[in-house]
Amino acid sequence: MGRRTVGRRAARVAAQAVIVAVLVAGSATPAVAAKPAGHGGGGGGGTATPTGNDVSYPQCGSSLPASPAFGIVGVTGGLANDLNPCFGPSSSYPSYAESELYWAVASATGGSSQPKASLYVNTADPGNVSNGTVIADWPKTSSGTDPYTACTTTTVTLTGVSYTVGANSDACAWQYGYNKAAQDAAWLGTAASAINSQSPPVTVPGTAKRYPWWLDVETANTWQSDTTMNVAVLQGMIAGLQAAGATTIGAYSTSSQWDTITGGTSSSSGSLYQIPSWIPGARTLSGAEANCAQASFTGGTVTVTQWFGHPDDGDYAC
Repeated sequence: MGRRTVGRRAARVAAQAVIVAVLVAGSATPAVAAKPAGHGGGGGGGTATPTGNDVSYPQCGSSLPASPAFGIVGVTGGLANDLNPCFGPSSSYPSYAESELYWAVASATGGSSQPKASLYVNTADPGNVSNGTVIADWPKTSSGTDPYTACTTTTVTLTGVSYTVGANSDACAWQYGYNKAAQDAAWLGTAASAINSQSPPVTVPGTAKRYPWWLDVETANTWQSDTTMNVAVLQGMIAGLQAAGATTIGAYSTSSQWDTITGGTSSSSGSLYQIPSWIPGARTLSGAEANCAQASFTGGTVTVTQWFGHPDDGDYAC
């Protein structure tokens, strides 16, 4: 989202971050994944049909849509472990008024079936090595709640150097997703605290349970050919968000991309089965309304659709 529309690769299609990793204990080298191109809001309040907007890092520093019915904000900045620099106050955007999280909470007017403010996060499954680089935040152990049992280590050799890394297993993949979700929830708490410390006229909730969450699932990010590993990552993210208190979790994708990444969703997909869907692809508001009748790629309910607008894209609550 945030001018990251599926099927449209605008100016900010970022090259994959290549991290020259020397894996050391306690390393925080980020995972490698492609930053998807932009996807953003447009169409806000003032129409006969209440519509919303979604924003993220491409809108940082720009004027955000006025008085949308609802706002959906990217916590991450294109990568699964990359913070949106204007999600909350930062060194580049120090005022609460520049925060996209604050924009959604304070500006949304309601009047649709969607809550005033929701959040979305980028997802990926980089595995233990991507583009010839060790992924240092790929887990080596798993928590007791990992349904795929134990994440264990293995050895990989790159350009003659051996590294001990977490295995490319369902257990390590699930833990990776869980860890990313815990990080996202922590970023929410930090952003809300920084906003509220500036005494804005509207207080921003800082707990995961106060927002619906969307998993942004796109082939532009890094995924494995092993779809069961990819499913495990997404299941881990759902579990991590639930552990942080979230109760409503859905997915943004297209049927084609979702099926490529997950292999398709059925009752055997566990926590992915029948979660709410957010579907892009329309060119007009009326097209977005019509897309509410599409079949959900998760087997659940289509609750939000997006249409491409100028200068921003809009969202329709089904």
